[in-house]
Amino acid sequence: MCNTAKSQEKNDTTQTEEVVVNAYPDKRKLLDSPLSAYVIDKKQLQNQPSFTMVPALNTVAGVRMEERSPGSYRLSIRGSLLRSPFGVRNVKIYMDEFPLTDAGGNTYLQSIDPGSFSKLEILKGPQGSLFGANTGGVVLINPFPKRGDSALANASITGGSYGLIHEKASVQKRFKNYQFSVYEAYQKSNGYRQQSALDRKYIQATQRWDYHKNLALKSLFFYSDMNYQTPGGITLAQFNSDPQLARQTTSKSPGAAEQHAGVINKTVYGGIAHEANITSRLRHVIAVFATHTSFTNPAIANYELRNENTIGTRTYLEWSGKNEGEVSWKWNLGTEWQKTYSSITDYGNNRGTADTVQDSDNLNARQNFIFTQYSATIRKRFIVEAGLSLNSYKYNYQSLYPVYESTFSNRQFNPQFMPRLATTYKLKENLAWRASISRGYSQPTIAELLPSGTALNTNLQPEYGWNYETGLRYQNNRISIDVAGFYYRLQKAIVQRENANGASYYVNSGGTNQAGAELQLSIYLIKPRTDGIVKSLEFKNAFTYYHFYFYNYYLNNVNYSGNRVTGAPQTTVVSSLSAQFAKGFYGYVQHNYTSNIPLNDAGTAYANPYNLIQLKAGWKPKNLKRLNLEFFVGVDNLLNEKYSLGNDLNAVNGLYYNAAPARNYYFGTGFTF
Repeated sequence: MCNTAKSQEKNDTTQTEEVVVNAYPDKRKLLDSPLSAYVIDKKQLQNQPSFTMVPALNTVAGVRMEERSPGSYRLSIRGSLLRSPFGVRNVKIYMDEFPLTDAGGNTYLQSIDPGSFSKLEILKGPQGSLFGANTGGVVLINPFPKRGDSALANASITGGSYGLIHEKASVQKRFKNYQFSVYEAYQKSNGYRQQSALDRKYIQATQRWDYHKNLALKSLFFYSDMNYQTPGGITLAQFNSDPQLARQTTSKSPGAAEQHAGVINKTVYGGIAHEANITSRLRHVIAVFATHTSFTNPAIANYELRNENTIGTRTYLEWSGKNEGEVSWKWNLGTEWQKTYSSITDYGNNRGTADTVQDSDNLNARQNFIFTQYSATIRKRFIVEAGLSLNSYKYNYQSLYPVYESTFSNRQFNPQFMPRLATTYKLKENLAWRASISRGYSQPTIAELLPSGTALNTNLQPEYGWNYETGLRYQNNRISIDVAGFYYRLQKAIVQRENANGASYYVNSGGTNQAGAELQLSIYLIKPRTDGIVKSLEFKNAFTYYHFYFYNYYLNNVNYSGNRVTGAPQTTVVSSLSAQFAKGFYGYVQHNYTSNIPLNDAGTAYANPYNLIQLKAGWKPKNLKRLNLEFFVGVDNLLNEKYSLGNDLNAVNGLYYNAAPARNYYFGTGFTF
């Protein structure tokens, strides 16, 4: 499902072929696709630090990834951070055919090691017609290696500032009709701030068996053991005087270090998928998967234990045809079903030790949807897609303490249709216009219905809205330009707030008006070549402009209508320059400008704009036969900016700021055999 580009570089100077989007029902060239999509390929990932996903994802217009402290990821597509104080919500994430997002709406993206996948495909805007409930978008991760060499082994190690160590190694082997890969990684960091250390162990295995010319079986397994500390937010005065501080002890509450605040997340995931090309026109895919997460969260106000188990399946049929070269078409029909069982207990936190029980509940969520989509290409010039899904979601809950209920109570949300209509028209061979209209819908997640330290909120409603979009794409062998404009009116938007104790809770706002413009540019200033000192020179730019405002938003008799949407910068510009030189040397520089960010719904506090510059340089010696070596060094935050990469929105007492690292360095080496 998420093999997103068919090109691979044969050497440092081979030009990348045209990007292909493989978010079915159609594997298409990006130029022909009605999707608002972007592909981050292996080459782009190699330009970035191997130990974090943040810089790579932030090169995409409309995408914002934050890391409040090492391992504490937040991901936003077109402003969806509003409801995500931590983690990933409102965005659906898949690893190949397997949903990483559980039935309760949570995605533990931080559990995945950044080196364990080769490509990312990002679909912006609601994609419910194929992927179920979401209002932000979809991320497709490809964990399967390229079906290439018969045997391949590689390893690397990176060290850096603040005690950083990141080691990874993998082996893949291909036989006649069978291929497997094993990947392992270990990462450790002391962190820039107090109480911000990280320790993660990760192992992943994939396999594919083409046991018949028309039949294939593949599987994915990973285990992640992650422990990261959470320093918590600090005030502006503390941020300015000593940004490395963790949340401090006050007369009303203990501090993060005193409470040993952090997260221990142990997740095991397994899935098997079968693909059958029944005829030349009919294809069937079915996947089954299961996951278990043990989640421990000593926090400032409490100590939470969660045990979550998810099972599910996804299956679809694909039927295709052609009409004498005039019309080619594909039609998909499928369904996805998941159920997540959660056991959640909150204790008092006595300096990092679970104390007396405060609350205990069982909460189970079930979501399923049926989807269909028809796609047609007329005379290789006009492309139209029409999709529709019917989404069903319910949860049941049982209180165990302080009040024991012998039976479960149920809450069923009304089934929701999520249509999408999109088209592309090729004005010229290299120029295409596209337009789409789609409906987004996202029910409250388990973590929002029952946040740590608060009671179950049975009044929280789903958010929903319509997205309208148009854009132009131009591509040739030197330049790629993608410009888009959209308007999204979201109703009953889910907003995160904090109570007096600093515990999160969630409310429905009236809604948000979200108008935006995005530009993605790539140009070869020097096209790849075999002679000269400079073998290639490529410039990339991602420009994002948001005009996001609340409307009809009243809370506690206060009117927030007309205020900018919390957590969303109005302007972001990310530019980069990558160069390949003679003798195997290379260099990369990236600049990120982010404008000020509203920190509360009232619009009375803002994070300052910032400019980030990161550099990476390396050497890959030539003529080593089957052994490829690499040596590299890098610098992050070259200008030594003081900024917060992941603010605590609507935090009480002005505890908004989570300071990002000052200027820091990394270096390492690796080999492929």
